[in-house]
Amino acid sequence: MSSFTALVIDDEQFAREELTELLNETGHINVIGEANNAIHGLKLINQLKPDVVFLDIQMPQVTGIDLLTMLDPDTMPHIVFVTAYDQYAIQAFEDNAFDYLLKPVDTDRLDKTVSRLLKSDQPPQNDLSAITHDSLEQIPCIGHNRIVIIPTQDVQCAYSDISGVQIQTHEQTTTSQLTLKVLEARTTLMRCHRQYLVNTKAIKEIKLLDNGLAEIITLNDSIVPVSRRYLKALKESLGIS
Repeated sequence: MSSFTALVIDDEQFAREELTELLNETGHINVIGEANNAIHGLKLINQLKPDVVFLDIQMPQVTGIDLLTMLDPDTMPHIVFVTAYDQYAIQAFEDNAFDYLLKPVDTDRLDKTVSRLLKSDQPPQNDLSAITHDSLEQIPCIGHNRIVIIPTQDVQCAYSDISGVQIQTHEQTTTSQLTLKVLEARTTLMRCHRQYLVNTKAIKEIKLLDNGLAEIITLNDSIVPVSRRYLKALKESLGIS
């Protein structure tokens, strides 16, 4: 590949604009989007599907590491970390062969990163377990010109529909950029249907229906379908034979 599409995600405007300019000047990196926070960055990654993401680590509320935890490892782009000097973070990157750039970005060091990308005939480094979190403590949602951060424990259910993945709490339903696959892997939400995950602690009642189907009634009286495929595991998780 002679060129890469890229996103730059950094909460500092000057640093973001400077890196974008440097990348475009290489002639091999086409910056197709910028984000000033991790939540917007997640949305752009899902929409634009870049080859590489230049990711700032220290961002407020949702960090770069938090963002990585929210990505599906099977479709993750190349990641180049961008960070102010932090000996512990840098050691972690070096120990695990992750590429990184120090702020302010040095052009010679950037050229080495670009060369490494151009020579790479391997898929992106997907094993980020050494530095990412095992689970998500919060779920970012976007809607109506606002960002909502929902504690995972407050979620009653999550489901996919034509407009995306919906996160439902007792008070509201908001749209998340996370996939059901990531939510199932990174939270305690349990699969009960191809399109639904449920918080077992939010179950008020399970109605057994014909043909091995069931319905969950949550604490806020929402109805969540349960398919035959997942009913046995759900009952076992609740200690029901």
